[in-house]
Amino acid sequence: MKILLLLCSTALLILTTAAHRPDADTHEGSWQSRKGQEEQWILIKDQYFTWTAFDKANKKFIRSFGGPIRFDGNTAQVTIEFDTQVKDRIGQAFSYNYTRKANTLTLDLGTGISSWQQGDDGKGDLSGNWRISGRMQGGEMSQIPKADRKTLKLLTGNRFQWMAINPATREFFGTGGGTYTFINNQYTETIEFFSRDSSRVGASLSFSGEVKGNDWHHSGKSSKGDPLHEIWSREK
Repeated sequence: MKILLLLCSTALLILTTAAHRPDADTHEGSWQSRKGQEEQWILIKDQYFTWTAFDKANKKFIRSFGGPIRFDGNTAQVTIEFDTQVKDRIGQAFSYNYTRKANTLTLDLGTGISSWQQGDDGKGDLSGNWRISGRMQGGEMSQIPKADRKTLKLLTGNRFQWMAINPATREFFGTGGGTYTFINNQYTETIEFFSRDSSRVGASLSFSGEVKGNDWHHSGKSSKGDPLHEIWSREK
């Protein structure tokens, strides 16, 4: 009987410890902080993160970086896949101490801000880390195979950011992001920053969207007004 009670107690302890073990899922979502008019956001989903700073009122993009992230104990371990200002960081791994209390995340990524308030919990039909895998060209869907150069789109519960990058060559081609809604297969995004064209800040774009398995079919018109039909696949 004593042995049975001991086994039950041990099993309960293991389950309790696992339930409270910090991991990427626990901290998924968007996290916001401010420094004057400058907004800073951290997005975390599917073990990938981005950090971005911008001034929405003045339509000014400041900086962004990101890559894979893993939480282990009280440490956030990241590998930088892109950095719009410091190319030498690309490919490097960094560890940062963090704490989490309710909706406040304390994490200093070396950007001058360490306290973050949760914007959303990362849940939603479209939330995930997506990679473009197909684009309609000449009336036919052309596949875009996996390669060093890639375009990703990271979505949390209500925020998005896309980035065109090549970690192997440390090249950065552009990024943009803001808020989005997805209601009745209608995807609408509102641009809050755009590294290549600040005049697009404040614009809203709507697309028809449908998720089929691990693919997101996305059609409408681009920011330039051109017809667009793309397929995005969940990054694995």
